[in-house]
Amino acid sequence: MIVLAIDTSGSGCSAAVYDSETAVVLGRSGADLGKGHAERLMEFVDEALAVAGRSLADIDRIAVTVGPGSFTGIRVGVATARGLALALGKSAVGVSTLAVLAEGIRAAAPGREVLVAIDAKRDEVYVQAFDATGAAASEPEALSVEGARERFSGFDGVIGGSGAHLVGPDADAKAPEFIDIAFVATLGAAADPASAKPRPLYLRGPDAKPQAGFAIARA
Repeated sequence: MIVLAIDTSGSGCSAAVYDSETAVVLGRSGADLGKGHAERLMEFVDEALAVAGRSLADIDRIAVTVGPGSFTGIRVGVATARGLALALGKSAVGVSTLAVLAEGIRAAAPGREVLVAIDAKRDEVYVQAFDATGAAASEPEALSVEGARERFSGFDGVIGGSGAHLVGPDADAKAPEFIDIAFVATLGAAADPASAKPRPLYLRGPDAKPQAGFAIARA
């Protein structure tokens, strides 16, 4: 199966083409943009396809990160994955950024339990624990930093992610903090399309609030 993987959940924007039969990433492209994901994503998709020597017609499945992460980025990625799946008549699956980071951490520290903590700003972290096989051991949550410290104070595994240093003093400085598009592809290839529909996983409300006091008075 040929998988097109997409990640726009953070400051990075990337795409990869993955062959699940050979477990090889055939091509990838991306950059750390900060913003402007919508303008550049399809460029990276085209570049990844070109490197892989494939076309969109060769794609069997689209995998996309669904969050938690950037609200705007998640919307861009999910909408693009859904649109491509509809146009190509193929399935699309969503992959949690917490699960993707856990796979990267497990690759660096095999056989260990993993706690992923993403810095959500505003003194909060997105957290989820995984067992040594990569299976979820807790639900994804948005917690205060203090709340996460209390909840996972006895955690005896590897803590990684951009918020790891906020949660535990035993955080592994070598554990990856950013999304590796290859793990988006491998998790996407293993996902069940029937139960892993690409739906945004926000965990909390948006930072931007609608402005008040600008209603137009009726004549």
